Amino acid sequence: MTFQAENKPLRGLRVLELEALGPVPWACMVLADLGADVVRVENPASRGAADTYGSVLRGRTRVSLDLKREQDRGVFLQLAENADVLVEGMRPGAMERLGLGPAEVFQANEKLIFARMTGWGQDGPLANEAGHDINYIAVAGILNAIGSADKPSIPLNLIGDFAGGSCFLLIGLLAALFQPRSERKRVLIDAAMVDGASVLMSLIYSRLHMGQWQDERAANPLDGGRPWYDTYRTRDGHRMAVGALEPKFYANLTAVLGLNDLPAREDSRNWPAIRQAFEDTFATRTRDEWTEVFQGTDACVSPVLGMTEAISSPHLSMRGTYSQHHGEVVPAPAPVFGGRRFSLARPAVFSDAMDAVVGWGGR
Repeated sequence: MTFQAENKPLRGLRVLELEALGPVPWACMVLADLGADVVRVENPASRGAADTYGSVLRGRTRVSLDLKREQDRGVFLQLAENADVLVEGMRPGAMERLGLGPAEVFQANEKLIFARMTGWGQDGPLANEAGHDINYIAVAGILNAIGSADKPSIPLNLIGDFAGGSCFLLIGLLAALFQPRSERKRVLIDAAMVDGASVLMSLIYSRLHMGQWQDERAANPLDGGRPWYDTYRTRDGHRMAVGALEPKFYANLTAVLGLNDLPAREDSRNWPAIRQAFEDTFATRTRDEWTEVFQGTDACVSPVLGMTEAISSPHLSMRGTYSQHHGEVVPAPAPVFGGRRFSLARPAVFSDAMDAVVGWGGR
């Protein structure tokens, strides 16, 4: 069962989104799926360019404004006047140079939440430097912690852009919205991907401080440094993911594999032999065969699925984790509320900018 638009928790929230790279549209997609009314302002030059966002732009009313033109800046300020939230992702100072910085926008609407999404933040030595996800997580100490011993692995752009960026932007917005509108005044949010990504590492930094973590790759419990937390190739060239951290799960793992005579795992000198035994054993069956064998064993073993395979996973299918959006299969909104999942926001529509202003009306 799904929630329709009129029952979503952010219904009535007005969000003004200024065209920007990934973290901003992803965050505004989440707001739209939760019921927010989102107007996305785009540069007219963007029309006709290759679309790299697809259904991520759902739930928007898309309008074109050239913010270098005085008339269009005036329309933008009219939208801001009746919005609850403004989200922008320009480099520091860019909005100010357009005459649309916090000073001008708050003059139009001091109740507005002005949220700024950048990689490095609004200040600091790197604030005006170009960068992408890989740069932010590199400086935050994250990239160096992921991968094999000889080389860091690149975890897509999930950690810096979306987890450290979009998610912390949303946390800031929702925290600000918790304050009654009558008490809200000139709220300015500086959401930096490097900051949010660093917060994601809180537990790892704490364990480093307590001497429970080494500052090197593939040397720790959760980074492939232990044979029982890694992936193993199967006979058909696929992989199984093993996460048997606790002794009881490890006992189940070795029992299912038929490896009851392994040396004690408490002694790190035995790890190479344990890893080799796992590699040799997993290579004797296909991924699907091992999936069936481990079903219901509580051994923390799962098949490593590709994106197209995950869509048809029995567990995810039953939960409705993926959904159809006008011919495209996309991840459905999360989390689930009271056993009911939110429906996807409507497809984006193009509109005249002044129509959007009139549609929002006054507060």
